[in-house]
Amino acid sequence: MPVRPLQALQALRALLALLIVLSAFPAMARAPDQTIHFIDRRGETIEGGVWLPPLDADVAPRALVVISHGNGGWYAGHDDTARALADAGFIVAALTHPGDNFRDHSRALQLTGRAPQLSALIDYMVADWRGPIAVDPDRIGAFGFSAGGFTVTSIVGGVSDLRAIRDHCAAHPDLFACRLLAMDPIDAAGWGPETRDVRVKAAVIAAPAFGESFTTASLASITLPIQLWQAADDQILPAPYNVEPIRDRLGRAPEYHRVAHAGHFDFLPACGPQMKTDLPELCASAPGFDRAAFKAEFNSQVVAFFRAALSAP
Repeated sequence: MPVRPLQALQALRALLALLIVLSAFPAMARAPDQTIHFIDRRGETIEGGVWLPPLDADVAPRALVVISHGNGGWYAGHDDTARALADAGFIVAALTHPGDNFRDHSRALQLTGRAPQLSALIDYMVADWRGPIAVDPDRIGAFGFSAGGFTVTSIVGGVSDLRAIRDHCAAHPDLFACRLLAMDPIDAAGWGPETRDVRVKAAVIAAPAFGESFTTASLASITLPIQLWQAADDQILPAPYNVEPIRDRLGRAPEYHRVAHAGHFDFLPACGPQMKTDLPELCASAPGFDRAAFKAEFNSQVVAFFRAALSAP
């Protein structure tokens, strides 16, 4: 493979920086009901947010859904989905992944480091969080988008083989993710082992990254309920390398949704008029595709799935 000119690498770095900012722009979301800070198993302080269900006379412990954002995101990047779940009776908690967020992308491609961070959020919510109602530790679900989809696939049992990523990128060097890896290679020493958390009983995975890297044996071991989403026109994590390898090798067939005309960023909240003007790269959808209408239906489907899989809040 020939060495890219310096100008091309600089342009790619600029594109990566833009996407990192765009994919998490804080103006996209409202504030959660609570902000939280907790310490993970490495001693690193992590910020997050909690969305609360309506508080009524029923003080029984509620099901919990945790959220993992995409590269360059933050805890409120999926506020619309979090709010829909909370309104339906769930406690929802999301984190800002250290080293992979809109402020800091120093570990953006060390994806196996993310699942332990998500497990630390579960630790905190189950054992240390002091909210107005308790979390039911036997009813925990997880939602993840893009790199967060990789994270959630990992936390439910998927084991990623770094050699498979390298082989994939050797064969397809012009794919977006592979161009990023050529510029910023993954540190093999930091590519973690299995990161399964058996407390997660159901998962929603949207536009996952590096699906082709998960081993067949590890995916076959996953038999919990999975709802899997694919954007038909995803140019960031395109078919057939990301969703299909997960869909076709899970030990239990997922509830699979392929969204016609959707692009990768259509899984983020719909943009308001000012955002569309300021950040067209993030907000642009295919002609005729109504992101707001799609996200309303998406959130409804996510709520219905978790209600069934976790036996309702």
